[in-house]
Amino acid sequence: MWKIKYYGIVCLAGLLAGCATSKETLLPAGEQTVLAMWQGNKAGHATASARETLRRSLTVSERLRALEEPYHYSRSAAQEISQQFPRLPNPDMVMYVFPHLVAGNTPIPGYSTVFPFYSQVQYALSGERTEAL
Repeated sequence: MWKIKYYGIVCLAGLLAGCATSKETLLPAGEQTVLAMWQGNKAGHATASARETLRRSLTVSERLRALEEPYHYSRSAAQEISQQFPRLPNPDMVMYVFPHLVAGNTPIPGYSTVFPFYSQVQYALSGERTEAL
């Protein structure tokens, strides 16, 4: 009986000692902001400045094409979800949840999610619908 109490007290003491550390002890803030680190890192590269001097300016048609390319080739949350899980037409609301802290100190990364407007979602069978939704 006394062994159970002894092990219980040791476990409780270990648990309380583990929770006694502060956020600043585990993850110190540092002296620089992210913007200052980025600007310092960007200024330190000689190859980037040499590449900029050798680069020619873009023509008007090349600028227009460069502006349109990211739209067609980039991946967004709505495109990823619609390609992986094809649905029959039902308007969706795509939401992005920003990174946040739960219970004050547990970090949760940002993520995207989709909510359908109608309560019942109908999915297409494999090979049933081939055109873009």
